[in-house]
Amino acid sequence: MADTPGSQSEDHGPSGQDEVPSTSHDHEDASSSLQDALQVKKNELAQFLLNRYFAREPTTKAELLNSVLRDYQDHFVVVLGQASEYLQLVFGLEVKEVDPSEYTYILVPTLGLTLNEMLRDEQRLPKAGLLVIVLCLIAVEVNSAPEEAIWGALSRIGVYPGSEHYIYGEPRELLTQVWVQEGYLEYRQVPDSNPACSEFLWGPRAYVETSKSEVLEYLDRVS
Repeated sequence: MADTPGSQSEDHGPSGQDEVPSTSHDHEDASSSLQDALQVKKNELAQFLLNRYFAREPTTKAELLNSVLRDYQDHFVVVLGQASEYLQLVFGLEVKEVDPSEYTYILVPTLGLTLNEMLRDEQRLPKAGLLVIVLCLIAVEVNSAPEEAIWGALSRIGVYPGSEHYIYGEPRELLTQVWVQEGYLEYRQVPDSNPACSEFLWGPRAYVETSKSEVLEYLDRVS
């Protein structure tokens, strides 16, 4: 592209071998551009499904194709799969097909968790993803997990006590107050600990809505 017209020698034009890398690079650029476009569509599809979740409305494959993937219909399965994984890992929501004949989908909290309090403020994002992570950490520790171990693990995904998170808000309040009051977690001082330290356990509501075997299966599936 840097050559000006007439700058190449008449006796030494580009050979067939010179054209191969260019063709290869063009193919790589096209593939990269497609992946970038599909990444954008994944985010748009996830946002569209979240909006329907807040509105408590189902959606259909036809609607997803027309509203989000109009020019990428051949990639529907891939984009839906990526969006589903993103929603599950970050927000703790699963894409569930409720009517195979009509290809109708809804979002439901993973592992059967209800978490109705998530919808009290529609401006805030679902937080079930963080609760699932905490339940997984406790399940791995068999019965209880030291508070220090919980915060150490959560720091790896940018969640720190006393620091506002853009999705989960202030996590210490969630773990030690909100989800304790909701019955998903127990937060207590370790008996006979000196110096005093605290630990997290599953709460009664967690045992009612899911099980440790289901949580461990989920962890194995997504890890």
